[in-house]
Amino acid sequence: MIVLNHQAIEHKIQRLSIQVAEYKLGIDKLYIAGINNNGYNFARLLADALDKLSKFEVELIRIRLNPADPLSEEVTLSVPLDTLNNKHIIIVDDVANTGRTLFYAAKPLMNILPASVEAAVLVDRTHKAFPISVEYVGLSLATTLKENIDVDLDAEEMVVRLE
Repeated sequence: MIVLNHQAIEHKIQRLSIQVAEYKLGIDKLYIAGINNNGYNFARLLADALDKLSKFEVELIRIRLNPADPLSEEVTLSVPLDTLNNKHIIIVDDVANTGRTLFYAAKPLMNILPASVEAAVLVDRTHKAFPISVEYVGLSLATTLKENIDVDLDAEEMVVRLE
């Protein structure tokens, strides 16, 4: 079942970019940190929308981790960690299920003192098992644990499906 079609996803991205721009009014620079592939793709779309309407500089970075086994390898960033000291950061993923991926994506940031760390997701599910709050949400969706959310942001026609 299609939950969000291409047009709805574009609308969510635009709405989220306006919300971020309003909340971050007055800052000089914002780091948008996309997790792995789909999170990074969503972060890129959000960063592009922010570039068009915000007065602050937006820098897109990538966070890499193994969501299935986050302790199996080090969480890495595409910029040196010290770059993010005293900076505003939004960690971005496509879907927040239990909050585990967002929780471990923030792990390297515990070694510095950022100005702020927030989270943004396209779809937020209601199955949180980790102390994660998502400040910027495209769609909150109550699902069963057996259901799956499939996000395709690479296709010509972006889509979010509930399977």
